[in-house]
Amino acid sequence: MSAPPTVGPGPTAQQAVGGDAGTDADGPLAAPAPWWRRIPAVASLPDTDDRDPALARPDPATSVMPIGGTPALTAPVRTGRPTLPPPPTDRVRGWVVTLTLTLVAAVVRLWDIGLRTDGGTPLFDEKYYALQAAEVIRNGGVEDNQAFGVVVHPPLGKQIIALGELVAGYTPTGWRLAPAVAGIICVLVMVRVVRRMTRSTLLGGIAGVLIICDGVSHVQSRSALLDILQTVFVLAAFSCVIADRDQVRARLAASVRDDGEPGRFGVVLGARWWRFAAGVLLGLAIAIKWSGVYWVAAFGVMVVVWDITARRDSGVTRPVQAVVRRDLVPSLWSLAVIPVATYVATWWAWFASANAWPRSTLVATPEFRSDWKSGLLYQLGSFWDNALWQWTWKMLDFHSHLLTPTDPAKRHPWESKPWTWPLGTRPVNYYSPGAGTGCGDGRTDCVQRILLIGTPALWWISLFVAGWALWKAIGRLDWRYAAVLVGYGAGYLPWFTNLDRQMYFFYATPLAPFLIIGITLVLGDILGRSRVGVERRYLAVTIVAIYVGLVVANFAYLWPILNGVPITPDGLQMRTWLPSWG
Repeated sequence: MSAPPTVGPGPTAQQAVGGDAGTDADGPLAAPAPWWRRIPAVASLPDTDDRDPALARPDPATSVMPIGGTPALTAPVRTGRPTLPPPPTDRVRGWVVTLTLTLVAAVVRLWDIGLRTDGGTPLFDEKYYALQAAEVIRNGGVEDNQAFGVVVHPPLGKQIIALGELVAGYTPTGWRLAPAVAGIICVLVMVRVVRRMTRSTLLGGIAGVLIICDGVSHVQSRSALLDILQTVFVLAAFSCVIADRDQVRARLAASVRDDGEPGRFGVVLGARWWRFAAGVLLGLAIAIKWSGVYWVAAFGVMVVVWDITARRDSGVTRPVQAVVRRDLVPSLWSLAVIPVATYVATWWAWFASANAWPRSTLVATPEFRSDWKSGLLYQLGSFWDNALWQWTWKMLDFHSHLLTPTDPAKRHPWESKPWTWPLGTRPVNYYSPGAGTGCGDGRTDCVQRILLIGTPALWWISLFVAGWALWKAIGRLDWRYAAVLVGYGAGYLPWFTNLDRQMYFFYATPLAPFLIIGITLVLGDILGRSRVGVERRYLAVTIVAIYVGLVVANFAYLWPILNGVPITPDGLQMRTWLPSWG
């Protein structure tokens, strides 16, 4: 039986009210005292009027509300947003990690890049863009006068592919060189932007490893298609708006520190060069494919919200009015006018050409009305007698009516709809020659494939990552997850507006960086803070290390069907994890 309580010196005031004086900030709580030690020893207090007020019992009458009285109101505590620590100080180590992973990416992306062809000719849709890039070189920056409508994208993507052909000639290496460089730059930008968002060189390095091992990013970096070129501009623009957010908050904090209270509107921020650079990069993304306009709209709304919260957090009493007065016009200039001006400027060769299609022809006229499928787009095109204006709407008319055939027998065998993209259940077969040799033991039934497949260890957890990101963005007001959702949603949700359109999984290429940033943020949540118990820290590091190792192993296992390496039919069957991959 426990010993009875004794009357003697009582515990401290904090212990008497159940405080946690035994808490160790870097370790577990100390063992609590026995229950009789936690009973206030009131009998030991002197029964005099001159006793220490700090040791006297509180008068319970002071907390009683009289009849008809009104209790005092306290202001509600606003939910706080997660605040990041200062930027990491390991600048040298940060750049060593960045450049090392970029070098690894260069080796992986460029290894045997020109080996797989269709009898020496381009694969899949390379047949359009590699050929048009050669025409760009021959014609001084523009494609041939193809009146039959093959030229259905702005010229910048073909011009960039042409740079590789200038270096290596009209060869497989030549037409794939520029996309490979774009894929390598994506790794560099990924490491830097995640490092900035998380304040962790470790997490930045993990993000770099994950994007190197992503099957979609890998295959697209080794193919002469436009999507990886758009991806690098979108990711770079995203990194610029993240840098602008950091810089603006630092400038607002400095203004408060130097000038005191910011008042109703706060200071004028002046030139914001990171945001200007984002506008230029978004204009280049539109000049690759028009779907880049979705990121212009999404990032524009996002940065306005960030401006409002930044001014509010700096003490501005009217943050919305402050943004309208101080930031709205500069934002429209940087993220609306500059992208449009950049897009128009990329048509420089077309403006300088005398015979580019349709440089001197108005295509939205009654003479060509029968060539249009949409009456609305024809009306919009005929609104202005300008060749570029009308040709832009004519190309959009082509895309809006590139529909899936109603007859299943006429559908493209590798078409997919957007609800299959997050998990990558329907890839695209870029390369599938007949049986041959090269897989050992003198076999003649070797098979080869290049499948556009997202590494399952990355893509198959996308729905979980999206759910966690929604919870963190809404429930915890974490702006980093919100930014990832904005970037991913801008490249994904618009495809649901016209489900009859013919679509392919390679349209999801720009989603890969945002998926990987989201995964890295989740890994950062698993790691938690560095000042935790040793057991928890080791467990978290083990979980993250095992996951990253699984991604690398998954990528290595799928390497043959991502690069067209000869394997046995049994090897192909073992790597075909879903029936829809076949």
